[in-house]
Amino acid sequence: MAGRRRTVAALVADGVSPFELSVACEVFGLDRSSIASPWYRFIVCATEPPPLTTPVGMTIDTPYGVEDARKADTIVVPAGVGLDREPPEAMLQALRDAHKRGARILSMCTGAFVLAAAGLLDGRRATTHWAYADELATRYPDIKIDPRVLYVIDDNVMTSAGTAAGIDLCLHLVRLDYGAKVANAVARRMVVPPHRDGGQAQYVATPIPTGPADDLLGDVLSWMVEHLDQPLPVENLARRAAMSPRHFARRFRDLTGTTPHQWVLSQRVLLAQRLLETTDEPVERIADRCGFGTAANLRQHFQRVVGTSPGAYRRTFTCDAAS
Repeated sequence: MAGRRRTVAALVADGVSPFELSVACEVFGLDRSSIASPWYRFIVCATEPPPLTTPVGMTIDTPYGVEDARKADTIVVPAGVGLDREPPEAMLQALRDAHKRGARILSMCTGAFVLAAAGLLDGRRATTHWAYADELATRYPDIKIDPRVLYVIDDNVMTSAGTAAGIDLCLHLVRLDYGAKVANAVARRMVVPPHRDGGQAQYVATPIPTGPADDLLGDVLSWMVEHLDQPLPVENLARRAAMSPRHFARRFRDLTGTTPHQWVLSQRVLLAQRLLETTDEPVERIADRCGFGTAANLRQHFQRVVGTSPGAYRRTFTCDAAS
């Protein structure tokens, strides 16, 4: 993009999240002309009369309004309105107009609810924070929601997952505009990885479902969790529950929402996650303790469920604990 300066406009309203807004300010707003020139022109555009409130008590003032975003190349929608409060109509119309003229539209975290309210996600793939993915799907059933990834790009409409995933998407835009070398340099300045392996599934704490205290299946579930290192065929589990295999499988699905085989796999991966986070045991030993048998089996299922390798997962959470 040599010779042309792109304008990035953040559309904000009352209730805007300071973190997601600050991500856009950090990536696009700081003068990075020493890395690449010309750098972006960044403006914060209020869609309601400022000063705007935030959930943490501070207020945000800006001289720019929606009319200033009309010529922006990229529109950023941080988290804030959309989930618990309807976005202002001026915000929705500005997004529709920007999309119609071909601007890139980017949301962070629950900002996807604003894009959905504007009708920009109908029939598209999108993501949001994993905790609100079901809510987004319920409100807007025409959206193809993928809660496993850090961000989704569908043509010129882009959505990112929870909180820090906005950094990943913003750096991806820098990569598209300036190339990998510049994006990597910006990431180094921010002291963040230029690209993260895996998706947001690796940060979801999956609860272990249990049945009612008087339900025999609840006892079987607890026993299964304590014996994940052993073979757990349905026939043996059904015998422990004093049921036929077919009846057991049906009751199991009613209670957990999935099959015994899939439930056991998810619990084995969850146990592997905990061991990778809290021990320095080798992957081969963890695979044995979790019932995968071999490190290769563990890696295969871990990659499929979590979206990254056991080694990369351990490095991520070891660094988190050290900091």
